[in-house]
Amino acid sequence: MPIFPQSYTTLPTSFYHRESPALAKEPRLIAWNLELANSLKWEEIQPNKMSEEKLAGFFCGQDIPEEANPISQAYAGHQFGHFTMLGDGRAILLGEVRTGDGGTLDVQWKGSGRTKFSRGGDGKATLSSMLREYIMSEAMFGLGIPTTRSLAVVATGEKVLREEVQEGAVLTRIAKSHIRVGTFEYAYHLLSIEELESLFEYTVKKHFPNCLDSGNPPLAFLEEVMKKQVSLITSWMRVGFIHGVMNTDNMSIPGETIDFGPCAFLNGYSAKRVFSSIDQRGRYAFANQVGIAHWNLACLANALLPLIDKDNEEAIRLAKAKLDELEDWMQESYVRMLGEKIGIPDLTSKDLPLLQTLFQWMQDTEADYTNTFLELEGIPTFKNEIFKDNRYKDWKKSWKEELKIRKIKEEDALLLMQKTNPALVPRNHLVENALQNAKEGLLSPLKILVSRGLDPYRRELGYKYEEEEPLGGDQGYQTFCGT
Repeated sequence: MPIFPQSYTTLPTSFYHRESPALAKEPRLIAWNLELANSLKWEEIQPNKMSEEKLAGFFCGQDIPEEANPISQAYAGHQFGHFTMLGDGRAILLGEVRTGDGGTLDVQWKGSGRTKFSRGGDGKATLSSMLREYIMSEAMFGLGIPTTRSLAVVATGEKVLREEVQEGAVLTRIAKSHIRVGTFEYAYHLLSIEELESLFEYTVKKHFPNCLDSGNPPLAFLEEVMKKQVSLITSWMRVGFIHGVMNTDNMSIPGETIDFGPCAFLNGYSAKRVFSSIDQRGRYAFANQVGIAHWNLACLANALLPLIDKDNEEAIRLAKAKLDELEDWMQESYVRMLGEKIGIPDLTSKDLPLLQTLFQWMQDTEADYTNTFLELEGIPTFKNEIFKDNRYKDWKKSWKEELKIRKIKEEDALLLMQKTNPALVPRNHLVENALQNAKEGLLSPLKILVSRGLDPYRRELGYKYEEEEPLGGDQGYQTFCGT
């Protein structure tokens, strides 16, 4: 097998452009994911045995193997509802690496310089934004949520201008693939039917080969992608994650969390919580993520219409029926997840009043999203007056009565809650502290935050989880996309 094979280049050239990463002035290794490196089957090179200097040179694109064939990928997308031609404007796909089970994963450099699709941008990334992705993607992995992962962050020794002058960096990202809903939109809106068919055939063979046995492979493919997204978005909602920029070009076909730009985790609960500086109208607010996922998948369904059936009306009928099913799947998955957060399996929509009462109290009081469920477990360290509120205490009594009615033992409910509710998430102020320290050359807060994120469901006896909450809440806190 050649070093870093590039199966994507079997597609027509309209889907990619050959690229070379920009040379880094003074590459310096900042973060290195040894556990991830050891899980991959590298050909010829052995990065898990390289010196820091060689790692820095390789993972900023400085020392490209002669056989490698790096590319940028073309795609489009609906950004805040508006269709736009896009592409990898600051990312280069080095190629693929084998996994232990014989599969392959993409190896991509993010922040590696201008490409054909940069649209006037500099193609660079800041150290802070790449370290944010490193923290967040590894936290998602620890939470058991499908995600792209971060292998390395290398500072380039160059300055990048954003809200202020910052140090530049390159992130090495690992993913099942970088095919997006927006990739299919690009083929549907801007290319030929033959090119759309080639993208479909490549993608279905790579990710969903079982669909080829279906009577209607494109429709079966649509269903598989939908189910992946139902599971993914439900998981985001379970842990209080706000993606921040759920454009269709940021929805991964294999169902991974991708593009950690203005993302964040909830502290005080608010259904309309937005942290992204560019989401002025709250399109991608916390509670809107379920509906936006449905909207994005409708865009995918539209792009697949010519493949679903040659008769456009019949294709629309079949796709619409599948989208109607999606609504039911999403509701069922979401309600079941909420039930598991309070230790009740198999909760259905008819049980929603019990949950709505709790979430209304949380909304009214801005109760901490993570710690409310820890307090419900009976963790004894909480002293916050909010949990002495009569509305909460009354709800807790109703919850315990519901467990009795359903003949669920409290210990069984607690076991389910402990598997469902994380005790620790990378809270915004802790992330910012780690990033600020990293700017000043102190990496220990970053390493601690990443390390603890790999075991987020463990309850530590005597730990004061209440002290994780930010003083003064998240008022005024903003995140940025990094471009």
